[in-house]
Amino acid sequence: MRPVLVTAALFLATTGGLLAQEHTAGHAMKADQLKWMPGPPVLPKGAEFAVLSGDPGKPGPFTMRLKVPAGYKIPAHSHPTAERVTVISGNFHVGMGDKLDEAKTDSLETGGFVDLPANMNHYAFMSTGTIVQINSEGPFVIKYVNPADDPSKAQ
Repeated sequence: MRPVLVTAALFLATTGGLLAQEHTAGHAMKADQLKWMPGPPVLPKGAEFAVLSGDPGKPGPFTMRLKVPAGYKIPAHSHPTAERVTVISGNFHVGMGDKLDEAKTDSLETGGFVDLPANMNHYAFMSTGTIVQINSEGPFVIKYVNPADDPSKAQ
């Protein structure tokens, strides 16, 4: 089965003014200054995100945070660029493979880190409310292994 490719255009369509916010080199941001927005349709409902630097929809480095409730799951997918994830709070379970399997994950708590190479199929679930920080290169793209898992296609 061919993976579904979700482009940055879909991501950008949901981000509005947040990505238009200027982040200049050397800027500082306090936690209470983060502007949380609903996650884009390419992610399962319930996620919120905040961009700290860069623009996930454009070429170049970016840093963003993802906040999700307990029980949140992201089905198996990959990205054409490497993804580095740091757990800010909560419990993040990550596994490698073509299908989400909770028994085959590494459990990462606050301060944990995972480095995911480009094009590696992986999945995640959160057993608590969790915030992770994602560092990657744009444009941000998700390719779901199973097209039926793509929430932007569900009606």
